[in-house]
Amino acid sequence: MKLNWAERWVVNNPLRVLQQRIQIRRLKGMMPLKPGSIALEVGCGRGKGAGIALEEFPLSRILGMDLDIGMVRKAQAKLSAQRQRISLLAGDVTYIPIRGGSVDAVFGFGVLHHVVDWRTALGEIARVLKPGGAYFFEELYPALYRNFITRHILLHPAEDRFSGQELREALATAGLSLKDATELKKLGILGVAVKEI
Repeated sequence: MKLNWAERWVVNNPLRVLQQRIQIRRLKGMMPLKPGSIALEVGCGRGKGAGIALEEFPLSRILGMDLDIGMVRKAQAKLSAQRQRISLLAGDVTYIPIRGGSVDAVFGFGVLHHVVDWRTALGEIARVLKPGGAYFFEELYPALYRNFITRHILLHPAEDRFSGQELREALATAGLSLKDATELKKLGILGVAVKEI
């Protein structure tokens, strides 16, 4: 699901970039990556998360993917100086157009709660990860984005939303084992899950 004007404002402001920088450093502390790793960021937006991941992790390359071609174009313009290490494409997280078992890490910052078929998206994330690969994620729970105020401003699917327990179960079903996480009950989670070998 593409973001509406209010969500674009939220994800494209300097505070969100600062938040992502803090989150990525926290994720790095949960699980470092080996030098030369290849990563994918789903829902990359204008590419700030991919750029920060390149700074914080020893990645050789990162592929940024977003459903919104307009956001991909913004990312291409903003990240042109890093184009030898960042590739960008428009794509859907429920059908990731890359070979299975081809990346060491997948980053997703607040993506799944926007996806109608989020379980299929988790399956795709697991598919593209190498065995032992890491899924670094931040996710929000419905209490945060479906409350009286935000449900009138932000655009999210209304059916089949996940709680922390449901997300954990879906990760396990997809073959992803939760390694570490920081969770604010009923609000959201920042964590890393590893693809089973």
